[in-house]
Amino acid sequence: MSQRPDEEMARDETAPGVESEKDSVVGGIRSYAIGLVAAAILTAASFALIQFDIVWGPAVPAALVALAIGQMGVHLVFFLHITTGPDNSNNVLALLFGILIVALVLLGSIWIMGHLNHNLMGPMATP
Repeated sequence: MSQRPDEEMARDETAPGVESEKDSVVGGIRSYAIGLVAAAILTAASFALIQFDIVWGPAVPAALVALAIGQMGVHLVFFLHITTGPDNSNNVLALLFGILIVALVLLGSIWIMGHLNHNLMGPMATP
C-alpha cells in the first residue's frame, strides 16, 4: 500500500480520451488512434446505411442523426479532449457558449428569412 487511496481512485476513474502523465506520448497516440478508428467506423456505418437496406426507409434520417451525434461525441472526447473532469469546466463552458451563438445566428436567420418571405411575397398571379 505505497499509494494513497485518493491517488488510486483517481487512476481508476479516468475518462476516455484522457491521457495520463506518466505515458503522455503513448497515451496520446493511443487516444488518437482509438478516436480515428471509432470515427472511421461511424463514417463507414453512415455510408453503408444509405447504400444498403439496413434500416427501414423512413427511419434512415433518424439513424443518420444518431450516427452524427455519436461522431460528434467521438470528436469531442478523443480529439478535443472535452471530458467531465474538473479541469475541463472552462472548455465545456466555451463549447456551450459557441453552440448557443451558432444556434442564435441560425435560428435568427431562419426567422428573418421566414418573415421576409411572408411579408415581401406579393399575391401570385393566376393565368
